[in-house]
Amino acid sequence: MTHFELTAISPIDGRYAEKVSELRPIFSEFGLIRFRTEVEIAWLEHLSACPGIEEIRPLSRAAQSWLKSLLDDFSETDARRVKAIETTTNHDVKAVEYFLKEKIRDSEELGSYTEFIHFACTSEDINNLAYALMLKTGRERVLLPQIDALISTLKQLAHDHAGQAMLSRTHGQPASPTTLGKEFANVAARLESQRDQFANIGIRGKMNGAVGNYNAHRIAYPEINWPQLTDDFIESLGLRCNPYTTQIEPHDYMAEYFHSLSRINTVLIDLDRDLWSYISLGYFKQKTLSGEIGSSTMPHKVNPIDFENSEGNLGIANALFGHLAEKLPVSRWQRDLSDSTALRNVGVGLAHTSIALQATLKGLSRLELNPERLIEDLQDNWEVLAEAIQTVMRRHGIENAYEKLKELTRGRKISPATLRSFIELLDLPVHVKQKLLSLSPEDYLGYARELAENI
Repeated sequence: MTHFELTAISPIDGRYAEKVSELRPIFSEFGLIRFRTEVEIAWLEHLSACPGIEEIRPLSRAAQSWLKSLLDDFSETDARRVKAIETTTNHDVKAVEYFLKEKIRDSEELGSYTEFIHFACTSEDINNLAYALMLKTGRERVLLPQIDALISTLKQLAHDHAGQAMLSRTHGQPASPTTLGKEFANVAARLESQRDQFANIGIRGKMNGAVGNYNAHRIAYPEINWPQLTDDFIESLGLRCNPYTTQIEPHDYMAEYFHSLSRINTVLIDLDRDLWSYISLGYFKQKTLSGEIGSSTMPHKVNPIDFENSEGNLGIANALFGHLAEKLPVSRWQRDLSDSTALRNVGVGLAHTSIALQATLKGLSRLELNPERLIEDLQDNWEVLAEAIQTVMRRHGIENAYEKLKELTRGRKISPATLRSFIELLDLPVHVKQKLLSLSPEDYLGYARELAENI
């Protein structure tokens, strides 16, 4: 661990730094500067391809290649130069513009186009697209692969344990049996639904100037269809154009993005807590790791720390997402700067989510099923067959079926012999009675096995 990691205030840059290494180049200050640079370069190239702008010719392949290498090779040294310029400008986006002008000034072809860097742009034209690319990249490269890995793991567990009978609990009380695989399938289905919604949220951008009306664009080149040109530009970045904005893109898509991630995280909190409880009940043991300590004073303990770690990080992420989703779509008049600080924290929520996803996956990999404990729990709760018996009784016209089973079972532990005596006295067809007499808690599963196998 480096000195910085030891002294970092935020654990995502300290204790958990290694777990978010994929996110750091995207959501760090370096990442923001690089994405701003990407937008500025792409805008210059897009303008050069517009026939109506005679002052800038289509860029040669050599010039395009040079600009591409500038972006591909963008380094911390480049980012530090931008920050150095910012100490004079006191404006972070303007510093990127001046940095690029420095870079191309001595180029024979590009040197005469310096004034077309940041042409007709307000800083928010660059910023909103930079943040949009950050969120798009983080979703595609990091979050979706991690979510997909978790869904795949849960589906495999659903298949592996499709037929493993397990006592359900509703209100914390013994309830009709299910299978362990079906419970994993439930979570996989929920996550898959939320994952698809998250993946399909359109990430939007604007490039329409100081108050969203293309004022500067139109006064400089009135013959150009700027709404169409900027729409094409934004689409070329893999984003969707928002033509109706003030100075800022209103961030409504960001609220959708964060709300969607928050729902995914809520499903994971539910999973973490259930698995924590099943470990507590003894349904699962956890694989031990050599040298690992569960408690500083109780040597026997193997704590469910991965699920606890996940739950804690998910809570922090959702708290941030809640604030960002409420704050970012609100701006005073055509813009105020209160969104700037909030936007710099979008990567924090994603980082805590990523840490949680990794922790849950690690926790799942350490689970070892204890089938004897599951069967023991089922065999200790024969009263859960009351639902089956009273429903069959109702089908065959036996009056007050529910009430009779309630009188027999409610609040009581029932033995197999007690149930058998009750069933034998029922006025039911012989084959029906035999079916009930042969029923045990681990057999009363409905379609749980099939549902788990089909996920």
